[in-house]
Amino acid sequence: MGRKIHPVAMRLKITRDWDARWYAEGADYVNLLHEDLKLRKFIKKEHGRAGVSRIEIERQPNLVSINIHTVRPGLIIGRKGEAVKQLRQDLQDLTGKQVKVEVTEIEKPDLDSLLVAESIAGQLERRIGHSRAMKASLDRAIKMGAQGVRIEISGRLGGSDMSRRELMSAGRVPRSTLRSMLDYGFAEALTTYGRIGVKVWIYKGEMLEDLYAQRNNDNRPQQDVYVSP
Repeated sequence: MGRKIHPVAMRLKITRDWDARWYAEGADYVNLLHEDLKLRKFIKKEHGRAGVSRIEIERQPNLVSINIHTVRPGLIIGRKGEAVKQLRQDLQDLTGKQVKVEVTEIEKPDLDSLLVAESIAGQLERRIGHSRAMKASLDRAIKMGAQGVRIEISGRLGGSDMSRRELMSAGRVPRSTLRSMLDYGFAEALTTYGRIGVKVWIYKGEMLEDLYAQRNNDNRPQQDVYVSP
Protein backbone atom coordinates (compact mmCIF):
# COMPACT_ATOMS: atom_id res chain seq x y z
CA MET A 1 0.00 0.00 0.00
CA GLY A 2 2.83 2.39 0.78
CA ARG A 3 4.20 2.05 -2.74
CA LYS A 4 0.93 2.61 -4.60
CA ILE A 5 -0.55 5.59 -2.74
CA HIS A 6 1.03 8.99 -2.20
CA PRO A 7 2.36 9.05 1.38
CA VAL A 8 0.81 12.46 2.06
CA ALA A 9 -2.58 11.70 0.47
CA MET A 10 -2.83 8.49 2.47
CA ARG A 11 -2.46 10.40 5.76
CA LEU A 12 -4.73 13.39 5.13
CA LYS A 13 -6.67 14.41 8.26
CA ILE A 14 -4.57 11.95 10.28
CA THR A 15 -1.17 13.59 10.49
CA ARG A 16 -1.48 16.36 7.89
CA ASP A 17 -4.09 18.74 6.47
CA TRP A 18 -4.80 19.67 2.84
CA ASP A 19 -2.60 22.28 1.16
CA ALA A 20 -5.72 23.72 -0.57
CA ARG A 21 -8.70 24.39 1.70
CA TRP A 22 -11.80 25.40 -0.24
CA TYR A 23 -14.95 23.85 -1.69
CA ALA A 24 -16.58 24.14 -5.12
CA GLU A 25 -18.75 22.07 -7.44
CA GLY A 26 -18.94 21.46 -11.18
CA ALA A 27 -17.17 23.88 -13.49
CA ASP A 28 -16.22 26.14 -10.55
CA TYR A 29 -14.09 23.35 -9.12
CA VAL A 30 -12.22 22.93 -12.41
CA ASN A 31 -11.58 26.65 -12.74
CA LEU A 32 -10.37 27.05 -9.16
CA LEU A 33 -8.16 23.98 -9.44
CA HIS A 34 -6.41 25.38 -12.52
CA GLU A 35 -6.14 28.73 -10.77
CA ASP A 36 -4.36 27.04 -7.86
CA LEU A 37 -1.93 25.40 -10.27
CA LYS A 38 -1.17 28.78 -11.88
CA LEU A 39 -0.58 30.38 -8.47
CA ARG A 40 1.79 27.63 -7.33
CA LYS A 41 3.68 27.64 -10.62
CA PHE A 42 4.03 31.43 -10.59
CA ILE A 43 5.33 31.53 -7.00
CA LYS A 44 7.78 28.70 -7.64
CA LYS A 45 9.06 30.43 -10.78
CA GLU A 46 9.45 33.87 -9.25
CA HIS A 47 10.91 32.75 -5.91
CA GLY A 48 12.59 29.43 -6.67
CA ARG A 49 15.81 30.62 -5.00
CA ALA A 50 13.99 31.20 -1.71
CA GLY A 51 13.60 27.47 -1.09
CA VAL A 52 9.80 27.29 -1.24
CA SER A 53 8.62 23.95 0.13
CA ARG A 54 4.87 24.25 0.70
CA ILE A 55 2.18 26.64 -0.54
CA GLU A 56 -1.15 26.62 1.34
CA ILE A 57 -4.17 28.18 -0.36
CA GLU A 58 -7.39 29.02 1.46
CA ARG A 59 -10.34 30.65 -0.30
CA GLN A 60 -13.12 32.92 0.86
CA PRO A 61 -15.58 34.93 -1.25
CA ASN A 62 -13.36 37.24 -3.38
CA LEU A 63 -10.35 36.59 -1.12
CA VAL A 64 -7.47 34.16 -1.62
CA SER A 65 -5.17 33.58 1.37
CA ILE A 66 -1.77 32.15 0.49
CA ASN A 67 0.76 30.92 3.06
CA ILE A 68 4.25 30.32 1.66
CA HIS A 69 6.60 28.07 3.64
CA THR A 70 10.17 28.95 2.74
CA VAL A 71 13.73 28.69 4.01
CA ARG A 72 14.65 32.28 3.11
CA PRO A 73 11.65 34.49 3.94
CA GLY A 74 13.75 37.63 3.45
CA LEU A 75 13.96 37.01 -0.30
CA ILE A 76 10.17 36.92 -0.57
CA ILE A 77 9.45 39.79 1.82
CA GLY A 78 12.18 42.08 0.51
CA ARG A 79 13.37 45.37 1.96
CA LYS A 80 10.54 47.01 3.91
CA GLY A 81 8.13 44.48 2.39
CA GLU A 82 8.48 45.75 -1.16
CA ALA A 83 8.94 42.29 -2.70
CA VAL A 84 5.91 40.77 -1.02
CA LYS A 85 3.78 43.77 -2.04
CA GLN A 86 4.83 43.26 -5.65
CA LEU A 87 4.11 39.54 -5.37
CA ARG A 88 0.64 40.24 -3.98
CA GLN A 89 -0.08 42.68 -6.82
CA ASP A 90 1.08 40.15 -9.43
CA LEU A 91 -1.13 37.45 -7.93
CA GLN A 92 -4.11 39.81 -7.87
CA ASP A 93 -3.57 40.60 -11.54
CA LEU A 94 -3.33 36.87 -12.26
CA THR A 95 -6.54 35.91 -10.45
CA GLY A 96 -8.59 39.13 -10.54
CA LYS A 97 -9.30 38.70 -6.81
CA GLN A 98 -8.01 40.15 -3.58
CA VAL A 99 -4.98 38.18 -2.39
CA LYS A 100 -3.50 37.93 1.10
CA VAL A 101 0.09 36.64 1.30
CA GLU A 102 1.73 35.24 4.43
CA VAL A 103 5.29 33.94 4.70
CA THR A 104 6.33 31.22 7.16
CA GLU A 105 9.95 30.36 7.81
CA ILE A 106 11.10 26.73 7.79
CA GLU A 107 13.40 26.42 10.79
CA LYS A 108 14.87 23.00 9.93
CA PRO A 109 15.24 22.65 6.14
CA ASP A 110 17.20 19.40 6.55
CA LEU A 111 13.98 17.78 7.84
CA ASP A 112 11.87 18.94 4.88
CA SER A 113 11.74 16.12 2.33
CA LEU A 114 11.01 18.32 -0.70
CA LEU A 115 13.91 20.65 0.06
CA VAL A 116 16.21 17.68 0.59
CA ALA A 117 15.12 16.15 -2.73
CA GLU A 118 15.65 19.45 -4.57
CA SER A 119 19.07 19.83 -2.93
CA ILE A 120 20.14 16.37 -4.13
CA ALA A 121 18.76 17.09 -7.62
CA GLY A 122 20.74 20.34 -7.74
CA GLN A 123 23.93 18.54 -6.78
CA LEU A 124 23.36 15.95 -9.48
CA GLU A 125 22.94 18.73 -12.05
CA ARG A 126 26.29 20.14 -10.90
CA ARG A 127 27.79 16.69 -11.55
CA ILE A 128 28.42 15.79 -7.92
CA GLY A 129 28.48 12.05 -7.26
CA HIS A 130 25.05 10.68 -6.39
CA SER A 131 26.33 8.51 -3.53
CA ARG A 132 28.07 11.48 -1.95
CA ALA A 133 25.02 13.71 -2.25
CA MET A 134 22.69 11.05 -0.82
CA LYS A 135 24.99 10.23 2.11
CA ALA A 136 25.51 13.89 3.05
CA SER A 137 21.76 14.66 3.01
CA LEU A 138 20.97 11.51 4.98
CA ASP A 139 23.55 12.30 7.67
CA ARG A 140 22.30 15.89 8.05
CA ALA A 141 18.68 14.76 8.47
CA ILE A 142 19.60 12.18 11.11
CA LYS A 143 21.74 14.74 12.93
CA MET A 144 18.78 17.18 13.02
CA GLY A 145 16.60 14.62 14.79
CA ALA A 146 14.90 12.50 12.10
CA GLN A 147 13.90 9.03 13.28
CA GLY A 148 14.49 7.55 9.84
CA VAL A 149 15.40 8.62 6.30
CA ARG A 150 15.06 6.86 2.97
CA ILE A 151 16.48 8.32 -0.26
CA GLU A 152 15.89 6.68 -3.63
CA ILE A 153 17.18 7.86 -7.00
CA SER A 154 16.67 6.35 -10.44
CA GLY A 155 17.90 7.08 -13.94
CA ARG A 156 21.17 6.99 -15.87
CA LEU A 157 23.33 7.40 -12.80
CA GLY A 158 26.87 8.44 -13.54
CA GLY A 159 26.13 8.53 -17.28
CA SER A 160 25.69 4.76 -17.54
CA ASP A 161 24.12 3.30 -20.67
CA MET A 162 21.33 1.58 -18.73
CA SER A 163 19.21 3.25 -16.08
CA ARG A 164 19.15 1.81 -12.61
CA ARG A 165 17.79 2.54 -9.16
CA GLU A 166 19.75 3.03 -5.97
CA LEU A 167 18.52 3.68 -2.46
CA MET A 168 20.07 4.59 0.85
CA SER A 169 18.32 4.52 4.22
CA ALA A 170 18.94 4.90 7.92
CA GLY A 171 16.65 4.26 10.90
CA ARG A 172 12.98 3.29 10.60
CA VAL A 173 10.74 4.45 7.75
CA PRO A 174 7.25 2.91 8.28
CA ARG A 175 5.60 3.83 4.98
CA SER A 176 2.38 1.89 5.67
CA THR A 177 1.70 3.15 9.22
CA LEU A 178 -0.99 5.83 9.08
CA ARG A 179 -0.09 7.50 12.38
CA SER A 180 3.56 7.95 11.37
CA MET A 181 4.71 11.51 10.74
CA LEU A 182 6.20 10.71 7.35
CA ASP A 183 7.23 13.55 5.06
CA TYR A 184 7.63 12.78 1.35
CA GLY A 185 9.25 14.79 -1.41
CA PHE A 186 10.08 14.29 -5.08
CA ALA A 187 12.33 16.22 -7.46
CA GLU A 188 13.93 15.71 -10.87
CA ALA A 189 17.47 16.50 -11.95
CA LEU A 190 17.89 17.54 -15.60
CA THR A 191 21.32 16.19 -16.54
CA THR A 192 23.05 15.83 -19.89
CA TYR A 193 22.26 12.10 -19.80
CA GLY A 194 18.56 12.57 -19.10
CA ARG A 195 16.25 13.00 -16.14
CA ILE A 196 17.11 11.52 -12.75
CA GLY A 197 14.28 11.16 -10.25
CA VAL A 198 14.88 11.73 -6.54
CA LYS A 199 12.47 10.50 -3.85
CA VAL A 200 12.92 11.27 -0.16
CA TRP A 201 11.04 9.94 2.89
CA ILE A 202 11.75 11.45 6.32
CA TYR A 203 10.21 9.84 9.40
CA LYS A 204 9.75 12.16 12.41
CA GLY A 205 7.94 9.90 14.88
CA GLU A 206 4.30 8.99 15.53
CA MET A 207 1.26 11.14 16.21
CA LEU A 208 -1.41 9.95 18.64
CA GLU A 209 -4.57 11.93 19.30
CA ASP A 210 -5.70 12.69 22.84
CA LEU A 211 -8.66 10.31 22.73
CA TYR A 212 -9.67 11.01 26.34
CA ALA A 213 -10.44 14.69 25.67
CA GLN A 214 -12.28 13.81 22.46
CA ARG A 215 -14.35 11.07 24.13
CA ASN A 216 -15.49 13.25 27.03
CA ASN A 217 -16.14 16.23 24.73
CA ASP A 218 -14.85 18.70 27.30
CA ASN A 219 -13.55 22.19 26.70
CA ARG A 220 -9.87 21.31 26.86
CA PRO A 221 -7.99 21.79 23.58
CA GLN A 222 -7.12 18.59 21.79
CA GLN A 223 -3.39 17.92 21.93
CA ASP A 224 -1.08 15.93 19.70
CA VAL A 225 1.39 13.61 21.38
CA TYR A 226 4.59 12.76 19.55
CA VAL A 227 5.95 9.38 20.48
CA SER A 228 9.38 8.29 19.41
CA PRO A 229 9.62 4.73 18.16
